[in-house]
Amino acid sequence: MGRITLEGVAKRFGDVEVIPPLNLDIEDGEFVVFVGPSGCGKSTLLRLIAGLEDVSDGRILIDGQDATDESPAKRGLAMVFQSYALYPHMSVRKNIAFPMKMAKVPQDEQNRRIDAAAKALNLTDYLERRPGQLSGGQRQRVAIGRAIVREPSAFLFDEPLSNLDAALRVGMRLEISELHNRLETTMIYVTHDQVEAMTMADKIVVLHAGRIEQVGSPLELYLRPKNAFVAGFIGSPKMNLFSGETAAEYGAATIGVRPEHIGVSTEGGKWKGRVGVSEHLGSDTFLYVEDTGLAETITVRSDGEVRLRHGDTVWLTPNEDKIHKFDQSGDRID
Repeated sequence: MGRITLEGVAKRFGDVEVIPPLNLDIEDGEFVVFVGPSGCGKSTLLRLIAGLEDVSDGRILIDGQDATDESPAKRGLAMVFQSYALYPHMSVRKNIAFPMKMAKVPQDEQNRRIDAAAKALNLTDYLERRPGQLSGGQRQRVAIGRAIVREPSAFLFDEPLSNLDAALRVGMRLEISELHNRLETTMIYVTHDQVEAMTMADKIVVLHAGRIEQVGSPLELYLRPKNAFVAGFIGSPKMNLFSGETAAEYGAATIGVRPEHIGVSTEGGKWKGRVGVSEHLGSDTFLYVEDTGLAETITVRSDGEVRLRHGDTVWLTPNEDKIHKFDQSGDRID
């Protein structure tokens, strides 16, 4: 079991309230991602759940039991940090076994759990090596293995992939997702990378200045962002946002159009502009169009075979059915 409920949870450091009171339900077996810009409170919220920070107000329930004042060790949770924090003089086997040794788990049971975790993480052939003989991705898997053998009710990941290069991040992202499918255990994952959030989560919690802006599945957030902040944060490249006369034309203070929902032509359209940078990625081409009078730059996602270059004049036409509208406060207009 791994159901976690936050009831009016708040955090203050002195007179500074970094997390205003919030409520959140995380169901047993869900993969939930906390995402938001740096300083939004996502890691602090994770540490509150883990018991590494004291709650200023509210309650944290784990499987229906009040765990607000419980020590981290008694919450039945396992945390994986950005830093691997492995013991360099110990073998992989001994690193994974360490939390069980401290808990005085019988040796036979330790061996069973180590073998099962190593198999799940493709570490069986590396159990007798030391961390210095492993790649960054392998070290992170050892850190995850050390968490698995505790058999927690939930795993807490605090930006675990940020120390890895791009290729390793993609590989580890897939491995963690597959691990979740196999273990069917609750996982809470903190990242500032919304691509990680979109590709891994069952449910995304978007945070901004300590507040929850929206909770939903990746597609819910992508297709129906609750406000302009979520609209501009979720999606890669991010949504184009326009205000002024163009937005007023649609009865809104701000309108948003995703790059893939803007057509590009050299023969006419709604908005005229000039191609600045163009990024040819094979399957897609990203055009950064300037001098439209609407925004400093408009991002357009087009076909990979588009032959437009720097300085070319183009016309842009938004898909009218895909325009998102927001009021003066930034809230969605349906």
